Amino acid sequence: MSPIQRIALMLTIIGAINWGLLVFFQVDLISSSFGGRNDELAKIIYGLIGAAGLVNLGLFFMQEEEFVIESEVNRTR
Repeated sequence: MSPIQRIALMLTIIGAINWGLLVFFQVDLISSSFGGRNDELAKIIYGLIGAAGLVNLGLFFMQEEEFVIESEVNRTR
């Protein structure tokens, strides 16, 4: 897994946690942390999380053999 994919996965997990907090507790952690839903920084964070989801879509369609081979190469380094 490349560093970009790892960062994308981390951002996707943050987005999923934010959605869970929003649904169960009505707390939007990202907008409250970055100045409200209409703040430019919050919009950038939301955009990064959306782009991360698209990057992770590539992981979803990655062949299992490619993933295993890539993991094996990283272990031998």
